[in-house]
Amino acid sequence: MNGITATHDLRKFLAPSSVALVGATEELSRFGGRCLQRMMDFGYQGRIFPVNPKFRELRGLPCYPSVRDLPEAPDHVGIVVPAGRVLGILEDCAARGARFATVYAGGFAESGTPEGRALQGEIAAFARSAGMRVMGPNCNGLINFVDGFAMTTTATIAGPRRPAGNVAIVSQSGGVGQVNVMWRAQELGIGVSYEVSCGNSADLDVIDFARFMVEDASTDVILMVAERIGDGDRLLAVARRAAEREKPIVILKLGRTEAGGRAAASHTGAVTGSDIVHDAAFRQCGIIRVEDCNELYETAMLLRARRWPRGTRAAGTTVSGGNSVLLVDLGASLGISWPEYSPDTQARLAELLPKLGTTSNPTDVTNMAIGKPDVFRRCIETIAADEHVDVTIPVFTMAAANDVRQAVQAARATTKPVAILWVGGCNNDPAFTPQTVAAEGVPVYRNTLGCLKAVRAAMRYGEFLSSRRREGTTARPAGSDVDAARGKMRLSRGALTERASKEVLAAYGFPVGREALARDAREAVRVAREIGGEVAMKIESADILHKTEAGAIRLRVGGDEAVGRAFDEIVAAARRYKPDAKLGGVLVQEMAPAGLEIMLGLVADPVFGPVVVVGLGGIHVEVLRDLAYRVAPIDAGEARAMLRELRGYKLLEGVRGGAPRDVDALCDLMVRLSWLGKDLRNEIKEIDINPLVLLERGAGARVVDALVVAGGGGAP
Repeated sequence: MNGITATHDLRKFLAPSSVALVGATEELSRFGGRCLQRMMDFGYQGRIFPVNPKFRELRGLPCYPSVRDLPEAPDHVGIVVPAGRVLGILEDCAARGARFATVYAGGFAESGTPEGRALQGEIAAFARSAGMRVMGPNCNGLINFVDGFAMTTTATIAGPRRPAGNVAIVSQSGGVGQVNVMWRAQELGIGVSYEVSCGNSADLDVIDFARFMVEDASTDVILMVAERIGDGDRLLAVARRAAEREKPIVILKLGRTEAGGRAAASHTGAVTGSDIVHDAAFRQCGIIRVEDCNELYETAMLLRARRWPRGTRAAGTTVSGGNSVLLVDLGASLGISWPEYSPDTQARLAELLPKLGTTSNPTDVTNMAIGKPDVFRRCIETIAADEHVDVTIPVFTMAAANDVRQAVQAARATTKPVAILWVGGCNNDPAFTPQTVAAEGVPVYRNTLGCLKAVRAAMRYGEFLSSRRREGTTARPAGSDVDAARGKMRLSRGALTERASKEVLAAYGFPVGREALARDAREAVRVAREIGGEVAMKIESADILHKTEAGAIRLRVGGDEAVGRAFDEIVAAARRYKPDAKLGGVLVQEMAPAGLEIMLGLVADPVFGPVVVVGLGGIHVEVLRDLAYRVAPIDAGEARAMLRELRGYKLLEGVRGGAPRDVDALCDLMVRLSWLGKDLRNEIKEIDINPLVLLERGAGARVVDALVVAGGGGAP
């Protein structure tokens, strides 16, 4: 079977030479009856073994009482029996030598009952112990258009089999994957290679099938619908491989509004939600995230041509002024620019277009161009050849077939992406439709916003591939003492004191000021004299994490009398705030120089592991939540990209006479923090550096306050 490469162990799952269906029946009102009918009607050419002790023959095929009675070990077994019988059938499969099984029955973890969860756990444990791979339970099967194999009940494949394409779909939900995405995509003329609905994912999950699709020679774009991501590391590994092969993954991640907060000791933990982290991780590894099912296949329609935009510059051609304005307005709102053409392009357009036509962008070719031989084709080719244009969008309303075909010819001739926006229909050939164009492999859209969202997604993917080619391998920065940091962590449980937290950070090259712990007022005065000048004074207690709330902090304290008085006030405030707190003393520190306050943190996400968080301090975090996230580790280029995502990034460059800040130093510390999180992912739960004072360009930064929380808890 030519659709599947020999490089992945799921090839016999998706293209078996023989298949058994346990629970097969002749009754089309039952799942087993419809599943058998769909398989045979789809044109499967392999050997089919119905299994049901009630029948000796089904649809002209011998029917067997059990899997153990089959004449050979089938490559794949479909199991259509009640939940309580599934484990016994799997045992029969393993005994007969079957490698793959699909469990369709419900009543497992999705039921929310302890019994259902226990049954699903038994399936997962058995699959591991027997060396089998199992899809489901509670799933609706798979469809392989490349090799002609379907084991599902969906009515979306009734009738003649649609031709295979190069877009693959994997979804946990059968209805969403098979109807909302696959059927609608095919309805528009987009060809599909595979559709897999993996249900509860007790064993095989969306990541397993995405990995197969990345390696498959018949697939160029992978669409995913996921209710949850079980293993962030595995997903990132698949995404890296997809990037190597330049195969885009487009994902619809459900559950965006699921509560992502959790009890957190640090500010970092409090502002990090699971969906925010998912969003950042997808962006970081080049996975394109969309918000609805139609965006999945509309994005795939453009990406399947495998022409990656070099930037965010678009050009349009229209015969409608209103459509031109709409194109520009909506495009600008998505971050698409509309550059002026080069003088050479403008001159060529002036020769091509009627007198009333314009050479601006978008280009109004006017109604006078309609029906003229080659005008649309030559115009589009001229614009696409302009060095300032990355994507061309020809817009048609009610159009003659030949005019649209000119755009199709131009789309095939240029090496740059062309997305046809055809909002109307064909006025001289009812049989020529947008579906006709899409079926020929050329992107065509019915709505302006949908078209522009797909274009912007392709632009982002092009940007990702370009940045990936420029960047080198992420390397641990010099001056990172893993053993010293780990040693400090082993001495601590729960939240570390500020002083201990800074010692952990210092082991990775973070700049911390001079400080010492004073256990009485006299010692505080001595330490302050040694430091010199005004000092900061803070309570040290692992039981009081937020010193400002406790009123146990004093800044710019100068003179022996003031230092002694501040010591007593701080201790008294701490005891009032938390009478049972264990107090270690008062930390006396040199005052940090003035600068721009930055919040820098790290949190152990349960899916993706250590995640770096950065934002400007003050109102930007507290009110605006102006933050950027990345999964650790990162390099300097990724760190700089994070900073550019901040709405307040201009403050780093210097505004209204303010000095530019040391962005290079900040990027270096972000990289160091990411490696600290990676190296000690099993020891560190959260880190909060707040504030980190960022000085003027060339002057570095200073850690003013820090909190490290031990515990780990990130992804395995």
